[in-house]
Parts: sequence; structure tokens; C-alpha cells
Amino acid sequence: MHIDILTVIPELLESPFQHSIMKRAQEKGLLTVQVHQLRQWAVNEYGMVDDYQYGGGAGMVMMCEPLTKAIEELSLQRKYDEIIFLTPDGENFNQKMANSLSLKENLLLICGHYKGIDERIRQHFVTKEISIGDYVLSGGELPAAILVDAIGRLLPGVLNDETSALTDSFQDDLLAPPVYTRPVDFRGWKVPDILMSGDHKKIEEWRHEQSLQRTKERRPGLSSQHD
Repeated sequence: MHIDILTVIPELLESPFQHSIMKRAQEKGLLTVQVHQLRQWAVNEYGMVDDYQYGGGAGMVMMCEPLTKAIEELSLQRKYDEIIFLTPDGENFNQKMANSLSLKENLLLICGHYKGIDERIRQHFVTKEISIGDYVLSGGELPAAILVDAIGRLLPGVLNDETSALTDSFQDDLLAPPVYTRPVDFRGWKVPDILMSGDHKKIEEWRHEQSLQRTKERRPGLSSQHD
């Protein structure tokens, strides 16, 4: 999978992809992430990519011209399955969406900044608008990092244990069950006996029951799908 990211602050995205699972995914050749400084396509020698909004009001708006130039130039290099704008008023990101996007080959992410981007870019280039939650951040860089991480870890071969991603919370609209590791007894807090039984069928039944109970308590909207 190849992911391009357009941003005015590429420095914010240096660390997330240089460590842990995302680093290994790239070293294995399973994922390529390229971060592009939008000012490469600025409208003047001063690196201008934003301007005041028509009609007045506070906040600068990212301009049509640099974004258009960037999108069109990058699109000559590869055909994008989705051109995604990270924005608070987009569709809420969830595991189902991550699963779907992980099946794509090429994605372009646009990180908004200031007051947002010129609406004409959204109308003529953007194919999908995504929000990571009902709140506002300073820009789309952190949401872009979250998106890449959530998608990248699902690519076949990225995780050492292929079943690990399949048992994550939300994969089947259920929260994950509680997990335990050594020691069996810590300060009198003991691991449930069933997990020490060696009976894999009963352990799976217990885990499923725990998932249902946890989902009902913490995400009642999800649990209604399993009633």
C-alpha cells in the first residue's frame, strides 16, 4: 500500500511512522508513506498556500491553486483509490472503515489547517471526508497519523500474529474481552480460573461472553446489534 500525505507541517508526522509497527511495515515493503510539504506548490516565492476567506471572518483558508497543483502532480505518479480530507465535519472514522481502506492500494490524505480548505477542492477532488471524533484539532496531521496506523496494522504480514488484528475491539462490533498475563496471583488479584484450564472451547466461550457484557456496559449502541 502507498499513502501520500499533503501537509503544511510535515514535522508533525516525522515520529509516528519511524517507530514500532509502522516502521516494521515499511521495512518489510508492505507500506510506503510519503509526506509532502504543500509549500512545494505555493503560489509565490514566499511559500504562500493560504489566504483570507471571502465574505470576511476569522481564520485563513488553504487556497485552491497549491492544493490543485499538488493533487494533479501526485496523481500523475499513481492512481488514487481515495483522496481523503481529514476534517471535523467528515464521516466518523471506525474499524469498519479502517478495514475497507486497508484493501486499497493508493491513498492521498489532505491535512487541513487554519480554517480549512477551499470548498472547491472538496467538491472536485476529494472522494472521502473523515473525522476522528467530534472535536476540533489544530490541523489534520494527527488524524492522518491515526488513520495510517489503524489501516497499516491491518495489512497482511504487518503483525507477527495474523489473528491479532482480527480479535481487536470493534472488528465484530464487540469490544475486546479482558486480558491477563503473568503472574497468576498478584497481590491477591487472580487470573480467572477458566483461562488456566487449557479448555480452549470454554475459554473462547468465556471471552465471547465477556465481550458481550463489556460492550453492553460501555457501548450500548453496539450491543443492540447482538441482541
